[in-house]
Amino acid sequence: MGAGPAGIYAAEALAGQDAVPVAVDLVDRLPAPFGLVRYGIAPDHLKMRALRETLRNTLDNDHVRFVGNVEIGRDLELDELRRSVDAVVYTYGAAGDRRLGIPGEELPGSLAATELVAWYTGHPDADRAGVEAAVTRARDVVVVGVGNVALDVARVLARSPAELEATDMPQHVLDALAAAPVERVTVLGRRGPAQATFTTQELKELGHLAAATVLVDPVDLAPDPATEALAAEDRHVARNLAVLREFAGHTAEPGRATVRLRFHARPVRLLGTDRVTGVEVERTTVDENGRAVGTGELDVLPADLVVRSVGYRGHALPGLPMDGGTVPHDAGRVLRDGAVSTGEYVAGWIKRGPTGVVGTNKHDARETVASLLADVASGALRPATRAGDWVDRLEHPVLLPDWQAIDAAEIALGASHGRARTTIHEREALLAAVRRAAAAQGG
Repeated sequence: MGAGPAGIYAAEALAGQDAVPVAVDLVDRLPAPFGLVRYGIAPDHLKMRALRETLRNTLDNDHVRFVGNVEIGRDLELDELRRSVDAVVYTYGAAGDRRLGIPGEELPGSLAATELVAWYTGHPDADRAGVEAAVTRARDVVVVGVGNVALDVARVLARSPAELEATDMPQHVLDALAAAPVERVTVLGRRGPAQATFTTQELKELGHLAAATVLVDPVDLAPDPATEALAAEDRHVARNLAVLREFAGHTAEPGRATVRLRFHARPVRLLGTDRVTGVEVERTTVDENGRAVGTGELDVLPADLVVRSVGYRGHALPGLPMDGGTVPHDAGRVLRDGAVSTGEYVAGWIKRGPTGVVGTNKHDARETVASLLADVASGALRPATRAGDWVDRLEHPVLLPDWQAIDAAEIALGASHGRARTTIHEREALLAAVRRAAAAQGG
């Protein structure tokens, strides 16, 4: 359940072994596969998004069948699925967002990074109207969080239209970003630069924006024993600090937007009545345990748009146990009431939480598949004989030829704009591409 990287890597591991004969259904609630690679990686990261060409090889495996447009609780119940197959591996990720828990967070103009990312990647569930209402008036943007997603958001909002032209963003996204009046983007980190979780590669990329200058206050980089100790023991921290010191030498330039990285800054409330107008920020220090401690020193940042990027959280499928945003498990075996549930497994973010990079899911999936195969070998998991194919009971499944029709339609749409691809964002439009292809073939 889930045709993103974790699900595809699990299918690859199952189909690539010969100890146990398998048939793998790679199921997703959306009509398109690839999950986080399609709907999470920033569209201006063209090389990273090209990973789907590698993942595509698993979809073409004779032992693997893609079955999209299948939602548990809508198209079938979880118990029904479990009765129809020998084992289920849950790999549907963690798409929910974590909240700041501060006053004003519900104001219009306050968004989760998940909402903005869904919009600019063309996710069918994106709130286009809500996001565009916020983006089209965003002159001052505040992004809360110092992970890679926060930098993605800041970078995409600060890009010039020419820099985004070659991406596969939906045309309405490109149009809205081109019209957005963004002049200042401020990225807030509650703790110091040594505790930031972004990668050095993502950080360096900010320094190459065509129409924006990245700024850092040298005060935020003042040496302290804790930072020096972290930099001495962690090369990643040392590399990040070196880049930040370079940015600290930059100055704002007339006619260019600014992206300011601000550390030791904790948002305490969002200001405004009908919509966000600012963020009240408290200066912090970092204690001996690495926690942010408020100093009581406050100031206000103007903000037309506030984007919180403080983590992802998993949600339960109807009928699936959850514990703190992940499915309880033992080496990938799902636990129900503390006991292993025969035939149920989990991999990816919904197993371990939203950590690691795309490739981390490969090792994670292999661990889960090893548990599944060990259960077959021990007799704990036994194949059963069943009549019929469970997919035949579905009303509108999207199978591999259907996805190939969607893929061709996106490539054709992109060609009409002079690009390699343009993402089709509406579910109905994705399914319409399937119907057109079937009609053309007389099906």
